[in-house]
Amino acid sequence: MALSGACPWMALTRDLKGDEQMKIQMEVARKGEITSAMEEAAKYDNVCPEFIRDGIANGTIVISGNVHRKSRVVGIGKGLRTKVNASIGTSPDIVDIDMEIKKAKVAEKYGADTLMELSTGGDLNEVRRRVLESTSLMVGTVPLYQAAIETIRKKGSVVHMEADFLFDIIEQQAEEGIGFMAIHCGINLLTLERLRKQGYRFGGLVSRGGSFLTAWMNHNNKENPLYEQIDRLIDIMKRHDVILSLGNGLRAGAVHDSTDRAQIQELIMNSEIAEHAQKRGVQVIVEGPGHIPIDEIEANVILQKRLSNNAPFYMLGPITTDVAPGYDHISAAIGAALSSRYGADFICYVTPPEHLALPTPDDVREGVMAARIAVHVGDMVKLKDKVKNADLKMGIARRDLDWDTQYKTAISAERAKEIRGSRPPMDEDTCTMCGKLCSLKTVKKYYQDTLEDSKKKSYVAAL
Repeated sequence: MALSGACPWMALTRDLKGDEQMKIQMEVARKGEITSAMEEAAKYDNVCPEFIRDGIANGTIVISGNVHRKSRVVGIGKGLRTKVNASIGTSPDIVDIDMEIKKAKVAEKYGADTLMELSTGGDLNEVRRRVLESTSLMVGTVPLYQAAIETIRKKGSVVHMEADFLFDIIEQQAEEGIGFMAIHCGINLLTLERLRKQGYRFGGLVSRGGSFLTAWMNHNNKENPLYEQIDRLIDIMKRHDVILSLGNGLRAGAVHDSTDRAQIQELIMNSEIAEHAQKRGVQVIVEGPGHIPIDEIEANVILQKRLSNNAPFYMLGPITTDVAPGYDHISAAIGAALSSRYGADFICYVTPPEHLALPTPDDVREGVMAARIAVHVGDMVKLKDKVKNADLKMGIARRDLDWDTQYKTAISAERAKEIRGSRPPMDEDTCTMCGKLCSLKTVKKYYQDTLEDSKKKSYVAAL
């Protein structure tokens, strides 16, 4: 199906029933019905609602559908623009709920598509409640964090966590309106055996959720309850229509550990779980590696897509070098651009203080903008003219010194205006980089006779 152009579905106005919000999106999609959420997702990406419905039905697209909370709906998956997630949250060292709310609002203002609330310090229920109230974005969590932290507070160690308590936390957060949950189902005893046989990693085990479960399984000599009781988890996800984001708990924390046997074993398990969950009507995302050199990104995307039957792929960063602390948002932007280009569907931003400190609101802004630029660069190749036409429009506007159109076309008009306004030129048509020596103005007069015809061609091409 074409992704742009005339679409008969776009003209429809639907007489929706009051109980539509209680429908499970994947089940409805498989019955051939289009919901208002599907229409909203289609409008966001300028595709037909039928394209969204078909993708949800076959598991290649997910949309926010939690029956308890209305959030802005975006589609994540095959044939759509790569979406950006911004993560916020307190830590044991810094508990400032007002700052987290500001970070949530900054993430939304600067164009994040979703938000993850990953607090590990303070009153976790209160932080999550206030974040949910402060944003229209779909909010994700890692429920294991709360279960582990509350166990540590009460019993001294995560190894004493009870499986029933973990599932209770998952249900509680679903009832509160969480739209997607990163849950580490693919770490099981077999996966840990792969890790043990290959030897401990250069970068260690960096996933917080992965480390909690690894310690729990090793201490108790028991299987991961999220894997062992997978149908119990799926029942909760389906009951509340929460997207199951299959966590990458054994992702590499150093580029020299990337694409190792433990990571691939977890991907195999997650892909099997994804297929099982989809058959039961649950929307699924599969998460991908964290640190990875650029020559392995394409292979990782191909592996995930092939093993999971094209389930949406959520890339965490990915960070492409380990020697840029303070600039990891740039390292991750390089990885995000390539990931998007090769077919990843969802990117988790990285902020400048990654590996160094809890991010501030300004760090969140920088992380969101770096990721948005990166996925645009990748989408220019993945989706071609559907995305590249914005760059064509910008090129024409620059040629014509049309500053108003340049601002409107820019990913961040605010930043562009701020910079140019801080150093105003003497000639309003130009900028202070060249001033009177503007190359565009220098040669423009020699091509006046062909300019009008060029403008017409450029306008048609940019449509």
